[in-house]
Amino acid sequence: MVEGKINYLRQRRGIIHGGGGDSKIAEQHGKGKQTARERLAQLLDEGSFVEVGMFVQGNMQDAGTLDIPLPGEGVVTGYGTIDGRIVYVFAQDFTVSGGSLGEYHAAKICRVMDLAARNGAPFIGINDSGGARIQEGVMSLDGYGNIFYRNTLNSGVIPQISVIMGPSAGGAVYSPALTDFAFMVDDTSYMFITGPQVIKAVTGEDVSPVKLGGAATHNEISGVAHFRAKNEQDCFSKLRKLLSYLPSNNLGDPPVFESAEPSRPAEELTSIVPVEPNKPYDVVDVIAHIVDGGELFQVHEHYAKNAVVGFARLGGRAVGIIANQARVLAGCLDINCSDKIARFVRFCDCFNIPLITFVDVPGYLPGVNQEYGGIIRHGAKILYAYSEATVPQISVILRKAYGGAYIAMSSRSLGADFAFAWPTAEIAVMGPEGATNIIYRREIEDSGNPNGIRSQKVSEYRERYANPYIAAARGWIDDVIEPAQTRQYLLAALAALKDKHEDRPRKKHGNFPV
Repeated sequence: MVEGKINYLRQRRGIIHGGGGDSKIAEQHGKGKQTARERLAQLLDEGSFVEVGMFVQGNMQDAGTLDIPLPGEGVVTGYGTIDGRIVYVFAQDFTVSGGSLGEYHAAKICRVMDLAARNGAPFIGINDSGGARIQEGVMSLDGYGNIFYRNTLNSGVIPQISVIMGPSAGGAVYSPALTDFAFMVDDTSYMFITGPQVIKAVTGEDVSPVKLGGAATHNEISGVAHFRAKNEQDCFSKLRKLLSYLPSNNLGDPPVFESAEPSRPAEELTSIVPVEPNKPYDVVDVIAHIVDGGELFQVHEHYAKNAVVGFARLGGRAVGIIANQARVLAGCLDINCSDKIARFVRFCDCFNIPLITFVDVPGYLPGVNQEYGGIIRHGAKILYAYSEATVPQISVILRKAYGGAYIAMSSRSLGADFAFAWPTAEIAVMGPEGATNIIYRREIEDSGNPNGIRSQKVSEYRERYANPYIAAARGWIDDVIEPAQTRQYLLAALAALKDKHEDRPRKKHGNFPV
C-alpha cells in the first residue's frame, strides 16, 4: 500500500520534472536555451536547490490523476545557495505553455518572494515567458499585480535580480524594471511592451524582436538592462560575481574578503591623467590602480558611457565606484548618465555599500535636446541621491570640477564625509576660458591684441582661481593629495567611517524627482 503511494508520488514528480516533454525540451535546446531546471542547476551551488510548490496546479479536477496539463504551472520555484549564501529563485519554464503567467504561476512566484523577504535573502527571477495566460483573463493580470506589489515592498530590503533568458513582453517587463538589476543574453533574450507585429500594424515600422528589445538595445540605448552576456553560462557567472559584492539584506553588510594588498603607492597615477584639462583619458585605468586587484565590476557598462559606475573592493570591503569618464562627452553630465549615477548611488545607500566618487566634470551637457528632454529634472536626481545617502561617502577630484556639476558629484555640501583633490584639480564656477570671456570681455575687445590678451587672462585665471587650494582653504576640500597616495587615503577614510551613523528627519519618504 505505502509502496504504491510512494511509486505514485515518484511518477508525479517525474512528470513535473519533465516539463513540457522531450520534444519541447529539444525545441528549447535548439534555440540555444536551457530548460528552467538546467538553469537553476547551473546558477546555484551543486545539489543545493530545494523546490517549493512543485505540485501547485490551477486545474483541481486533475489533481488526483497523472494527467497534468501544465506541469509545475510553467514555473520552478524554491531556494538554494550561491557561494554558500541562501537565495530564493524562480525560473519560468518555456516548455510548459510558453512559460505563460497564470493565477497559480504567479502565486508560486509570490510565495518565494515572501519567503525571501521574511528571511532576508536575495531574490532572483529567471524570466522566459510568452506573457500573460490569455485564457485566464483578469486572473493572470492580478497575478502580475501581486508580483509588482512585492517587488515594490521588497525594494531596498533585499537585493532583487532579474535574468531575461527568452521573451519578456507586455506586463511581464515591469517586474524586471522594478528589480535592482537586469541581465540579458545576446540573441536569445528580449523585452518590449508591444511586439513587432503590433508596432508594424500601428506605425508601419518593421523591426525584429531582437532589434526592438534585445540585449544590445536595452544595454546600450534604453538602459533598461544593466548587464549583457554572450550566453547563459556567461550570464550566470556575472550574476554570481555581482552577488559577491552585495549583502543579503539591508540590515547586513557585504561579504568581506581578505586583501592581499592592504596599502601600496601607485606612481603610475601621476602620468595617467593629463594636466591639460581638455585631453581625454580612461578613468577606468585610474580606478584600476587604486582598488583591490585592479578589478572594477561595472554596472551599466554599455549605457551612458560618459559616467562609470560599478563595484570594487578596497581593503577587502565592497565599495560603490562612481566616476566621470573624460573620454566620452568630456565627462559631462547628461540626462542618461544622471539617471545612471543616481540609481546606482541609491542602490548602494540601500544596502550599506560605501560610495567613492572620482570627479573630472566640466559641467552639464549643453544643448536644446538636453533642455527639452529635462536635464534639469534628471540632473536633480544626482543631487537628491547623494544628499539622501547616509553611507560613507568619499570624493576625489582628479581634474576639472566646474559649476553645478562640481556640487552634484558628491561635494561636501551634499554630505560627502571626506573630499580630496589632486594638485591637478580645477575647482571653479566655470572653466578658465569661459570665465575669461565673461569677466574680461570688454578688456579683450578693446585691446589691439585680443587673442594675446585672452590667452594671458586665461593663464592668470587658471593660476589664481582654478586650483584646489581655495576650496581647501575654505574647508570644502579636506586635503590635497599626491595621486600615488590615493589608495592609502581612501583606506584610511573608510576605516574612519566604518561605524558611521547618521539620523535624518522622520518622514514617510521623500519626493524623488523622477
